[in-house]
Amino acid sequence: MVTAFDEALTCLKDEKIRITPQRIAILEFLTEVQTHPTAEEVYQAIEKRFPGISVATVYNNLKRFTELGFLKEMNYASASSRYDFSLKPHYHVICESCGKVADFYYPKLDDVEVAAAQLTNYTVKSHRLEIYGICPNCQQVEGE
Repeated sequence: MVTAFDEALTCLKDEKIRITPQRIAILEFLTEVQTHPTAEEVYQAIEKRFPGISVATVYNNLKRFTELGFLKEMNYASASSRYDFSLKPHYHVICESCGKVADFYYPKLDDVEVAAAQLTNYTVKSHRLEIYGICPNCQQVEGE
């Protein structure tokens, strides 16, 4: 079975981009983490293995991965962009307190593009849904 990590490596090779240990570490972190990390979180996770790596290197690689299409940059109202390695159709619930992002998929929402196209005569190419609330961890803190 081909994994998202394998597909990303193949894409890098196809684009003639060097496969460095730092790039592999960034990709491994993105595929293993179940959150939507910021660039700073990616940096903090891999700088232990690569003490000489700079934040700029992490940002540059995340930008390149986004340009190649196997990583999605998520810009929300919060200060820092978050990155999503899962390109399967899904939606996000965002904690208004800590900024944590959780994925969910609700198939009945697939029809929203058809409805939007019919109601507006637009050629709809994609959609994005964000739901805001308070995550379970922050609910516990607020309840204390």
